[in-house]
Parts: sequence; C-alpha cells; structure tokens
Amino acid sequence: MSPPAACQEAREELVACLLRTDCVLKSGKTPTECLHHPSELPLQCQHLIARFADCKKGMLDMRRRFRGNHLSESAKAAARGDILNQGTVDIIPDRNPEQDTRR
Repeated sequence: MSPPAACQEAREELVACLLRTDCVLKSGKTPTECLHHPSELPLQCQHLIARFADCKKGMLDMRRRFRGNHLSESAKAAARGDILNQGTVDIIPDRNPEQDTRR
C-alpha cells in the first residue's frame, strides 16, 4: 500500500536521502533496514524521516486534513537542507556613518 499523494514528495525525498547514505552504499543494507537505526543516519535524513512521519500523522488529524497537510516553505527548505539566507544582514541599529568604528 503506497502512502497518500500528499506524502509522496516527502517519501521520495526520504528514499533519495537514504540511498546516498553510507548505510546503503558501504554496508549494502536496504533503506528499510537503515531506518531501524535513525541515529546512525545523517541529520538531513533524520529531518526527512520526521517530515514524512509528520505528514502521515497529519492524514489522521481531522483539523489538518481540513486545513491541508502541508509544511511552510521554510520548513520544506530546512528538511531538504537548503540554506535559507545566503546573504549577510547588518543588525546594528541606525547610527551615524561617521561614528562607524568598524571601518
């Protein structure tokens, strides 16, 4: 039995991550066998496991089914391991440029 279409993307990303791990590549285990020891998996795969589990749980929660079983864009990016902010931000409050001692 395959997971609902709402969780298909999360499942595919999890399987792709598991196929790139040392557990599968070096040990020759199946992805299912590697799931039995999640602490030995890379952090990205652990996040994808949590995402997939949360998606499956959301299919049973009536409030989430009504509102939609989805993650925010930032949560999706974090699960994929994407870097959200690639630039730098100056968080020092407004000041006079002549008083700037950093230069």
